[in-house]
Amino acid sequence: MRSFFLALLVSVDLIAASQSQDSVQILLTNLQIQIEATQAINDMYNFKFEEAEKQFRWIRQRHPDHPLPYYLLGLSQWWKILPNLEETKYDERFFMLMDLAIEKAEALHEESVTRLEASFFLAAGYAMKGRLHSDRRNWVKAANSGRLALKYQRESEDMHELSPEFMFGDALYNYYSVWIRENYPLLRPIMIAFKKGDKQLGIDQLRTVANNAFYTRTEAQLYLMRILALDENDLRGALQISEYLFDTYPDNPYFHRFYARLLYQTGQRRKMEVVCLDILKKIDRKAPGYEANSGRYAGFFLGQYYETLGRDEEAKMYYSFAVKFAEDIEAFETGYYLYSLLHLAKMEEYDDEYDEAFRFYSKIKKYAKRKNPSYKEAKEGLKRIKRKRKLNS
Repeated sequence: MRSFFLALLVSVDLIAASQSQDSVQILLTNLQIQIEATQAINDMYNFKFEEAEKQFRWIRQRHPDHPLPYYLLGLSQWWKILPNLEETKYDERFFMLMDLAIEKAEALHEESVTRLEASFFLAAGYAMKGRLHSDRRNWVKAANSGRLALKYQRESEDMHELSPEFMFGDALYNYYSVWIRENYPLLRPIMIAFKKGDKQLGIDQLRTVANNAFYTRTEAQLYLMRILALDENDLRGALQISEYLFDTYPDNPYFHRFYARLLYQTGQRRKMEVVCLDILKKIDRKAPGYEANSGRYAGFFLGQYYETLGRDEEAKMYYSFAVKFAEDIEAFETGYYLYSLLHLAKMEEYDDEYDEAFRFYSKIKKYAKRKNPSYKEAKEGLKRIKRKRKLNS
């Protein structure tokens, strides 16, 4: 879910190529560091955190006064959080590392030759802090971090000609500054203080970064995939990006389940079956990041698939998996939970298993909001079962 403040966080990727008009070599233009950091970042995206963080600590040992290693280590914590945003055990270390990155960047910001590089890290550090504060509903802290992220991002907004990396922050701002106005009418008066963007330009810029950038490519692809899938109704375009991300980082649970979702939405059910079964296997063997949140996606999709094939027992099994996974993380109001229960209830009712059907309908009525269609169906289902019981008594 994206809130107002999350949308405002114009995040610039941690190792965007930066260049000064001076001839002084700065850390982010050091080719050797770039190569070493890139491999570690690839490990991070593929949830090989131990390997990635070992390399990040090595960079910190060599450059203890530079924000790069602290930001990388903080970003690693963020990717541990992303598969399940309700997980808070990584928060403290994440904020500590981002604060260190900001502290180091503030010192560089005082020097003219490193000012632009420092602006990137300051924008990125505050953006990432604000992003998590937003997810934690710490609105005041999120707003303050977002304001500071924008402040430092603007210092380099005219530097696109140096590298497509510089375009990333502007792309997000151009898209989301309009998206907020369209989706949150009550916030329009607040948005007057911000320069109005251009949604299509933002999408075009994200495509440019996704196709041409070196360091910010994956982050741009992530945002572009989400925008196309969730906001622009371009499922085919989103699927193309999602398939690439899954193929490139097959052990990333976030990319894995998003790919499964898009396969489901575009009707590619056989391929979806293989992808979802793989998710459940990785959960069973406790692969990093694979947990109940991904399991409820996979369980629901597989339940739907097998039900359409008339394989009811398998459908029931996977709907039950979705229910269990959702209950493990207390995701009681989510669609995958409620509609897994609804399908189970209807199937049990059809089989004259009224006690089980009654139990499932009762759960829906307990957790669903009254305006949710599942609530009405559950209410009607309970009435039907009561009538049938009365007739059979």
